[in-house]
Amino acid sequence: MKRSNRRSFIKQTCGAMTSTSIMSTLLNLKMANKAVAQAAETATDRKTLVCLFFEGGIDSYNMLVPNDDRYAEYATTRGADRAAGGVALTQEELLAISQYDIGGGILGDGQLYGLNPNMAPIQTLFNGLTPGEADEKRRLAFISNVGTLIEPTTMAEYHSSTYQNRPQALYSHSDQSEQWQTSLPQGGINLTGWAGRIADILHDTANSGSTSMSISFSGNNTMQVGDITSQFVMTRDGALSFSDNSGFTSGGNNYHDHPAYLKNIAVKSLLDQQYSNLMEQAFVDLTKQSINQQELVQSVFDSFDDSSITTSFPDNYLADQLYSALKMIALREQLGLTRQTIFISYGGWDHHGELLDAQGERLSDVAPAMLAFQQALEELGLADSVVTFTGSEFGRTLRSNGRGTDHAWGGNQMVMGGPVQGGRVYGNYPSLALRADGDNDYTNGIPDVGQGGRLLPSTSVDSFYGELIRWFGVSTSDIATVLPNYLNFHTNTTDLPLGFLKDGTYV
Repeated sequence: MKRSNRRSFIKQTCGAMTSTSIMSTLLNLKMANKAVAQAAETATDRKTLVCLFFEGGIDSYNMLVPNDDRYAEYATTRGADRAAGGVALTQEELLAISQYDIGGGILGDGQLYGLNPNMAPIQTLFNGLTPGEADEKRRLAFISNVGTLIEPTTMAEYHSSTYQNRPQALYSHSDQSEQWQTSLPQGGINLTGWAGRIADILHDTANSGSTSMSISFSGNNTMQVGDITSQFVMTRDGALSFSDNSGFTSGGNNYHDHPAYLKNIAVKSLLDQQYSNLMEQAFVDLTKQSINQQELVQSVFDSFDDSSITTSFPDNYLADQLYSALKMIALREQLGLTRQTIFISYGGWDHHGELLDAQGERLSDVAPAMLAFQQALEELGLADSVVTFTGSEFGRTLRSNGRGTDHAWGGNQMVMGGPVQGGRVYGNYPSLALRADGDNDYTNGIPDVGQGGRLLPSTSVDSFYGELIRWFGVSTSDIATVLPNYLNFHTNTTDLPLGFLKDGTYV
């Protein structure tokens, strides 16, 4: 068959499918092209990693703020005069978090911090879900000044014209988002995501079904793309629908005349035909398998008993996604999954024009949604098998641009769950002072005034992810496959690089 005809067939078939809600899953659900996995060494425990990706670049230095003598430095750099465009939070409005245990012992880095006033539920997660049992019920920690790095880098190297190992396209939304999700800041072609590489390694041995272990509630993403596996795209209502009357009921008015219904019928008609060309038939078979897989997942998803949860979830988009994620975690056994990653993105963090109010609105959605999710996991007895972590393409400049902040580099992230040693700040929270204009002494690592105060990360995403994947079940021999730059930061693949997860048995 001529290339032009083959292209025509694919174009016509894909064009028809884009008119249905199933398209994104059909083209990426490579798992459906495999037979049911024969798990020779199926894991007996179940674990899930949940990624909350804050698209736009969250200003995380107004999320976690020094609340001791360092506050004056923070207020000077960020600007205390809001009328003049300052973006500093007042010390009085900060929500205090404690890094002291019940006996008064120091936890984490031992310094005092406060949270954005819109993060009261995060304060609860950090200080302890149950007063009096704070040491056992601290469910959230912060990882400070984390960002994309190829290797340990100094400020002097960053400013050197001859230094070659800085991440590509720093401060670019698309590039840095991709780098957070691939953990390959040097770039490349045909990149896979770090969670996709995990699925390539673990799926056949850890899971007993053909359902993908990579589940996305935010469409297609880079993080879960593997060489032989990909994400299964869902919505808060379950698998993307391809029923003949998708979105309609038989009692509706003339739903058989609706364009969506007619297009679905047309696509199914194409799929019911037999094609002599092998490529055409393979594409049709893949599509049919994907539809069957979706119907299976939907039936399992619908079997969840909502009355089994008494935790109340807030009424917002992120909470809806997390509630659906909770259901998929609770249904892991029915889906044949002992290992599972879940991806949820939540945008709106690119606050150039206004920071304080806009970020406050976003955090007032995020914080209660995360608390409800963790409380529901506790209620269902799943807390010790789930770790939730946040990511964002970059932090923001420390200095205001007049009212908001601009693209920068290092920032603070959260990690939450039963396995987390919560109530602690990990990594190295940096000095928030700025180097004066014209000061070319880069030995102390202080950022430049002229660049708005962009912080060089002191912790790499590889260190952050490295600990997560060890808990998840990636062996020491496979760490470099999942995180090719990991050994640039840690020669010992046995130890947990940051220590934010509790002691346990790791492969």
